[in-house]
Amino acid sequence: MNQNETRTLWISVAAAIFAVFLLYSYTQEKSAELTKKFGAKKRVVVAKTEIKEMQTIDETMLQVQERPVDFSEPGSLTDPEIAVGQVALAPINVGEQVLESKIRQPGPGINPSSQVAPTKRGMALPIDSTRGVAKLLKPGDRIDVLVAVTVGSGPQKSKKVKTILQNITVLATGMKIINELPRLFEKDGKGYIVNNLREDTDYSTILVEVSPQEAEQLVYILDASPGSIYYTLRHPSDQEIRKKNGPTSITNIIKKVRPKKPKIQYVAPRIPAATIIKPKPKKRRKKKSGPFEDID
Repeated sequence: MNQNETRTLWISVAAAIFAVFLLYSYTQEKSAELTKKFGAKKRVVVAKTEIKEMQTIDETMLQVQERPVDFSEPGSLTDPEIAVGQVALAPINVGEQVLESKIRQPGPGINPSSQVAPTKRGMALPIDSTRGVAKLLKPGDRIDVLVAVTVGSGPQKSKKVKTILQNITVLATGMKIINELPRLFEKDGKGYIVNNLREDTDYSTILVEVSPQEAEQLVYILDASPGSIYYTLRHPSDQEIRKKNGPTSITNIIKKVRPKKPKIQYVAPRIPAATIIKPKPKKRRKKKSGPFEDID
């Protein structure tokens, strides 16, 4: 390599270094402008790929980005290792920050007995789509229990419906228990399939929390007429125990459906009192004296 080539090489190296310096200066200047405009930056963990609900998170699903502090959500993770191995409690979209409230460490199932309040009892009740709010019940919901039973015999036989329990807590639906991670592993021969129990409707019983006396009432009804129990779903804020009315029968329904006929009162026309006309007294006529009146 001659002297000219060496000089050209050094000039090229110097120009490259100068270009890198200019680029670095430019980026630092822009970074300072953004910091001044949006504030300091913070490292946050975001989803690199879409993470589905109840899916176990691994390192390939995450990445770390720097974002302005004002744009970082409360509870966002700063270390991806915290999220690795945990389960997403809700779907996490690409680019969305991973929050502590959206992940949970999988663990053993919770003992159902620990969910029953002191002085209460846990009892399983049958359920189907018709009687059980289309199987939309979830652990933690509150329900009312109604029964439809046949009473009497012969001509007096009739069907009656009555609300017997109000504001009852649902502890579990099938295998899904309140406060338990709603995920189930099943082996399919090649590996394991993860089933999301939040979407599971393949259950035929629910576990409810009742008092011992209420449990006795339910056992009696189940033994006498197992298909007579129905459930209605309450709003979470509705804790009112309403006054129990009499049972509903076909007579009550017909009375409510059939419009009441207006009562027509007959009012006799008012006739003015007849005017009483008194007859005029007759004048007494004096008898005329005859020619023989004085003769004895």
